[in-house]
Amino acid sequence: MVPRYARPAMTALWEPEAKYRIWFEIEAHATQKLADLGVVPQSAAKALWDWWATNPKIDVEAIDAIEAVTKHDVIAFLDWVAREVGEEARFMHQGMTSSDVLDTTLSVQLARASDILLADLDALLAAIRTRAEEHKYTPTIGRSHGIHAEPVTFGLKLAEAYAEFARCRTRLVAARAEIATCAISGAVGTFANVDPAVEAYVAEKLGLAIEPVSTQVIPRDRHAMYFATLGVIASSIERLATEIRHLQRTEVLEAEEYFSPGQKGSSAMPHKRNPVLTENLTGLARVVRSAVTPALENVALWHERDISHSSVERYIGPDATITLDFALARLTGVVEKLLVYPARMEKNMNRMGGLIHSQRVLLALTQAGLTRDESYRLVQRNAMKVWESDGALSLLDLLKADPEVTAALTPEQLEEKFDLGYHFKHVDTIFARVFG
Repeated sequence: MVPRYARPAMTALWEPEAKYRIWFEIEAHATQKLADLGVVPQSAAKALWDWWATNPKIDVEAIDAIEAVTKHDVIAFLDWVAREVGEEARFMHQGMTSSDVLDTTLSVQLARASDILLADLDALLAAIRTRAEEHKYTPTIGRSHGIHAEPVTFGLKLAEAYAEFARCRTRLVAARAEIATCAISGAVGTFANVDPAVEAYVAEKLGLAIEPVSTQVIPRDRHAMYFATLGVIASSIERLATEIRHLQRTEVLEAEEYFSPGQKGSSAMPHKRNPVLTENLTGLARVVRSAVTPALENVALWHERDISHSSVERYIGPDATITLDFALARLTGVVEKLLVYPARMEKNMNRMGGLIHSQRVLLALTQAGLTRDESYRLVQRNAMKVWESDGALSLLDLLKADPEVTAALTPEQLEEKFDLGYHFKHVDTIFARVFG
């Protein structure tokens, strides 16, 4: 975790003290159910909860010191709790194995991380929707292969981003459900020394589902799906960030990141206003996606359990969720403060002499009786003259002066094909589909 790219709420989920508190809750809830079943004394569960009610400080350094000797993190924690609680603590962890604690804790952390990320997505979606509605009919050029294609609106660009992040939210809801499972099944997952009722009780208390079969560890296909979902969200962040970066290029400059008073873009060139936030988001997206392949490789564990996944998850769990949380918040700020330049959009759209209307003329010629190939040839030969003049010539003027074209279409019919508003007649339909 890099503090520069971290926010407090998400970071707090992964602090050692937060982890140990979840560990304790799992152990105490399990002990409580074991007491209800008559396996351990009720006094054991009471002792644990009475100590917990004092809101004790989790002594991370003391636990680390024990682990330095035991070389086992869960045993170190149990030893420390026993020192704090007293003799009754010996009934903790009855019939359980370390993975019951570790895997269930990771499920809790990832589920809680998902809740933060879902709130982040909600904030981003709200920001995108506000700006989309603001620019619903702001004309701009659509590009394919980076080349002027046909007119769109800036609102449609943002509506596309909204729909994409709405899909991301749906996927994250599903990934949260996939990951939020509890396993308290004992060594190799047979419940030989711990009643399945204990698992059900702990799951209920922690807001988790029951893992149907855990083979000592929760199956890692769940985690693979979770981190893959985070990777897709990161890619969607990068897609929108890349769009903004392109639009901020000097030659384009249709939109740009907010440049605050006192901000400096370059140590050498005082004139610079660089898309640093969206460039940063592009890089952070790579970090999040870097968790996907290790998560996929974690699926293939040996037999009922090994710990080859453990070291990986100690990295990717915090890093991917903390980084994505930061990136979503940063992108929300970029969208909210994005500077949009409609006049520049109009200027760019018009700089190529009307070439963006070529398809309408092509279709009109075919409807007038020419073959598609003939129609394409007539429009293209005039369009190339405009292209090679860098927009100095007008496609409409050239078409009007082309006898083969005017033999099929009148000047008035040609002029009608250059109507910008024609392209926006279904904007309301698209917005209704996206926003409801």
